Amino acid sequence: MTTSAHVIKTSLPTPPPSVDVLLKAVHAGLEELKAKDVVEIDVRGKSSVCDFMVVASGTSTRHVKSAADEVVKFAKQLDVVPLGVEGEREAEWVLVDLGDVVVHVMLPRVREFYALERLWSVGDQRPDDAADA
Repeated sequence: MTTSAHVIKTSLPTPPPSVDVLLKAVHAGLEELKAKDVVEIDVRGKSSVCDFMVVASGTSTRHVKSAADEVVKFAKQLDVVPLGVEGEREAEWVLVDLGDVVVHVMLPRVREFYALERLWSVGDQRPDDAADA
């Protein structure tokens, strides 16, 4: 017995939108659904996966999922179909891969536990900057 595989269409338009335009769409989607504590992290030179990560919090699993869905909706307005969306079922941490920009929408406790902002900013501060803090 053979079943057909479910094919998900993923694509970027040719030419794809600039990273700045994509970031504006991501921020607009998160703002539309009132995501909390939105942080943009420049990971160019640290990761070959993407250029920017955007991390945001939702107040509940429903809010996390809705905020991620809104990011997808705003990206599709630019003809960008996500390369992947993970975590929608549990909705404690939903990742939206838009190519040059990866968006993480998380519950606050999950965000605190994984501390992506600290992970991706290691080495960004000069030693004398840390002493001033």
